[in-house]
Amino acid sequence: MVWFVGAGPGAGDLITVRGQKLLREADVVIYAGSLVNPELLDNCKTDCEIHNSAYMTLEEVIQVMTEAEKRGKKTVRLHTGDPSIYGAIKEQMDWLDKEGIAYEVCPGVSAFSGAAAALKAEYTLPDVSQSVIITRMAGRTPVPEGQSVRDYASHGATMVLFLSTGLLAEMTGELIEGGYTADTPAAIVYKATWPEEEVFRCTVGTLEETAREHHITKTALIIVGNILDTEYRRSDLYHPDFSTGYRKAESEKS
Repeated sequence: MVWFVGAGPGAGDLITVRGQKLLREADVVIYAGSLVNPELLDNCKTDCEIHNSAYMTLEEVIQVMTEAEKRGKKTVRLHTGDPSIYGAIKEQMDWLDKEGIAYEVCPGVSAFSGAAAALKAEYTLPDVSQSVIITRMAGRTPVPEGQSVRDYASHGATMVLFLSTGLLAEMTGELIEGGYTADTPAAIVYKATWPEEEVFRCTVGTLEETAREHHITKTALIIVGNILDTEYRRSDLYHPDFSTGYRKAESEKS
């Protein structure tokens, strides 16, 4: 059996209880060494076979999985954050389907949630933004037509950009061309939830300058949107004049 497990955004105690249990039971662990906190490997059994996928191809990863399966071993494929976001798990699962190997997925806390926690921010403020767009800049890996940062910027929603810290000049141009202003609030969150986490608040127009000033070149998320600094309307859900399935509005009480 193969388990795809979300390691969480970085902090060793932000893996889920289920994910930690699977990690402790695993006979073989293949972890994304470029991003996963190695502290998580302390959960592994002393005789656990550990592989760092940063140095492996997809073919080599699958080979380890298939050989472990032949030996009746339990494999954990440990991905950073939540494996469904930029985790490249679909190609692995499709290959396992061809091999007839069973697998399951254990979700994890994504770095975009960790970044919100670091910022003490709510991505979905009433009358400001009720949508969160998770995307990335086109770089060595392109993005599909109609899914550029410029296209998404036209919505004016909260944006969280992964894998784009090295493209901030181009990103700023696309954000502004798409509809954000240069003074739209933005933030750079470096290594969200890790011990070395850093938060830099800025604007769309000063993203590149802020990153350069603080020597941030990778392993950071970019957050853009007015939710970072604006007035907002309180939620209806907890308003005394709003009825729900659990309580009546004050005006409706006899």
